[in-house]
Amino acid sequence: MWDNCCDYDTVREIRVKTTAYIGVGAIDKIDGILGNLKNEGVTSVLCVCGGHAYRASGAWDKAEAAAQRQGIVLALYNRVMPNPTTDTINDAAALGRAVNAGAVLAIGGGSPLDCGKGAAVLLANPGKSAEDLFCFRFTPQKALPLVAVNLTHGTGSEVNRFAVVTVAGRNHRSIVGHDCSYPRYAIDDPALMTGLSAEQSRYVSIDALCRVVEAATTTVAGPLAVTLARETVGLVHRWLPTVLAEPHNLKARYGLCLAALQAGVVFDNSLLHMAHALEHPLSRFKKIPHGLALAMLLPAVIGECYAAKPDVLAHVLEPLAPGLKGEPEEATAAAKAVENWLFSLGVKQKLLDLGVQESDVEDFCNFIEQTPSLGLLLSVAPVMSSRQRLARIYTNSLRPMP
Repeated sequence: MWDNCCDYDTVREIRVKTTAYIGVGAIDKIDGILGNLKNEGVTSVLCVCGGHAYRASGAWDKAEAAAQRQGIVLALYNRVMPNPTTDTINDAAALGRAVNAGAVLAIGGGSPLDCGKGAAVLLANPGKSAEDLFCFRFTPQKALPLVAVNLTHGTGSEVNRFAVVTVAGRNHRSIVGHDCSYPRYAIDDPALMTGLSAEQSRYVSIDALCRVVEAATTTVAGPLAVTLARETVGLVHRWLPTVLAEPHNLKARYGLCLAALQAGVVFDNSLLHMAHALEHPLSRFKKIPHGLALAMLLPAVIGECYAAKPDVLAHVLEPLAPGLKGEPEEATAAAKAVENWLFSLGVKQKLLDLGVQESDVEDFCNFIEQTPSLGLLLSVAPVMSSRQRLARIYTNSLRPMP
């Protein structure tokens, strides 16, 4: 498919910069990883995580035992909440400085991993704060080595450079992505993820799928994005129902781990656009879980974008929307097919069900326009991201499609 939609005379960058270990037992690689860091002179590591999953998954026990064998001190910061703030990153970095950390270990989903990226930058740049980083007051050229132990199959943050953080005292989240922010090592062990609830499993997997649908249709999408997007949609379509029925099925979890890892690489190479931009005010003001917000928005986003990228979207969506021919007039049918697939997974809510009213749409559009980092996402959408179009996506996401 890539040869039909990607110009051979357009140069695209392909980024694959993290050494990732994927498979049951991948967590055991932490011993060798910490050994490598010890050989570089690292004797203390800042460990960034949330308050529960790092222990419940078994990841902490493995990391702690490996650190003891290698003679490395782990300084535990376990207060990362969903959608972390710059205050959280500043606090984590302060602990790292207190123990003279030479590296950062992040254990968790997107929030701990993003917090770890921020802390790694601050620890390598004395005198800088998280506000400096996420308000674009400086461009970091270095960061401490970061090890990402992923506990969800969703964001792909373990293999990309991006971090999303709420700026304390302001009304928005900020997205940054620097070359120094790639994790040096990533661990994707399906056995660490069997404790995810059905709801969590749905939402993180839908996040991975949404990421590749967006990334494959940006104006900077290349052949790798299109190729991996189709594969990722196929993996989620095949394995998510199995995980929902059999949470401890490691083969199915592996399929979703691979999907999320691929989504992280695709996002890193081709960015995202409207669904992720429009999600921000929903999670910020209505406290709607990230993956659920994306699920409610995605059909309407596809409806708006399909005519601009019909061949790509017909190809990428084929596993869950068979029969599309790649014709612009199929936009409504494609959007409806995606919504029906989401409903079949038990994700039947729309914005009205979560307390969003039509009167909120104007405020959401104002928020997007006032959030600096969202402009980049909207600038690479395959169609013009006018205020009218964004409002229409919200409005069309209030209730099920007719």
